[in-house]
Amino acid sequence: MNRNSQAERCLIVFTRYPEPGKTKTRLIPAVGAEQAATIHREMTRHTFDWAMELARENHTTVESHFEGGDRQCMQACFGRDLVYRPQHEGDLGRRMERAFCDAFDAGVGRVVIVGTDCPGLDAALVRTAFERLEHDHLVLGPAEDGGYYLIGLSRKEPTLFSQIDWGTDRVLRQTLDAAEASGLRSSLLKRLADIDRPEDLDLWRRERCRSRVFASDPRISVILPTYNEADGLADVLRSVQEADDRNIEMIVADGGSNDATRAIADACGTRVVCSPKGRSRQMNAGAAVATGRILLFLHADTRLPRGFAQDVRAALAEPGVAAGAFDLRIDGASGSLRLIERTARLRAKYLQMPYGDQAIFLRTEMFNSLEGFSDLPIMEDFELVRRLRRHGRIALVDAPVVTSARRWRKLGPWRVTWRNQGIVLGYLLGIAPKRLARWYYGSQ
Repeated sequence: MNRNSQAERCLIVFTRYPEPGKTKTRLIPAVGAEQAATIHREMTRHTFDWAMELARENHTTVESHFEGGDRQCMQACFGRDLVYRPQHEGDLGRRMERAFCDAFDAGVGRVVIVGTDCPGLDAALVRTAFERLEHDHLVLGPAEDGGYYLIGLSRKEPTLFSQIDWGTDRVLRQTLDAAEASGLRSSLLKRLADIDRPEDLDLWRRERCRSRVFASDPRISVILPTYNEADGLADVLRSVQEADDRNIEMIVADGGSNDATRAIADACGTRVVCSPKGRSRQMNAGAAVATGRILLFLHADTRLPRGFAQDVRAALAEPGVAAGAFDLRIDGASGSLRLIERTARLRAKYLQMPYGDQAIFLRTEMFNSLEGFSDLPIMEDFELVRRLRRHGRIALVDAPVVTSARRWRKLGPWRVTWRNQGIVLGYLLGIAPKRLARWYYGSQ
């Protein structure tokens, strides 16, 4: 495979073919040559698993630069999804220097090199490194042994790889000194531990246990379409972040806001993708870059309940469930709003027809098989749920989402309710969605 000449970012994973006796040699006295090679293979596969999250993102390529074996051996061991390249000759510094030069010569703008010895390294930390390279020349991930587990550059800088005592506890300090002498803007990530010696193996065992837990908790991509939603957006994003679940990804799909929407999303550390305006198009754009095995579509005026992630996973694990949604609570005190909530609950539970403000969720595989939301100016959620019902049950999570009462306050609860039902009836009667949209949005 050839390097993607359109890539803005390139992650290079330095590793070695796991041949017994030639990998993790410092572990051999404690565990033997075969087990040392097995540990190296597991650590490499662990690194490739999270690296593939980045490979699925736009303008990002991932390569494995290897020693030992050949490309066929690496493909047989780790699969064909990655680009495999043999490392250059020379010491570690020379090999990294040449890898950076090759990538920059191919037109890549930001390049990060990592190894496979650091179990605490993940895709989120590498994304942070790439983001810092938008402003800094050099990013380093300090290792506890005095070296570094990650190095990123935004331009060629060969001085960083000469006169370095590789394999010693002076590597990080010498590299920072070289960067300062060259006038480079540098940034440090958090300090992490490598797995090099027998006493480090407990760290790897703990990481394997943690990875098994995450494997049973599939990643959820929360996709939020926005257009001028600066008011209240931070609260909505915090409702996702408060889940304190590492396997959640937040994506804001913005339709061209001209207020502070995107700035607020950026400040909250949320990924932002831009799309032509239109809820169905924006949600499809968000789903296109999502890396989760589950998609959850959240309105910009709706807050998720605490613990929502486990509720979503549990609902989709039930036999015969094609998708799900949450019970609805409207942020207001009037009795008419309570009646609307009860009506929504009954509709979702017995008619299997939740609406979009109830945060519809489903497996990514199911979403892709249905080719996503239809390109409609209105009723996109209603139409998707109708298709989903042919594939299984729509589960209702008892914990409610809390949605803003702004629509009901502006027009009155009953006017909003009858208007919504009129749109549904018109859609079922075959009135063109464009005509319904003009009537709906014109009546706001």
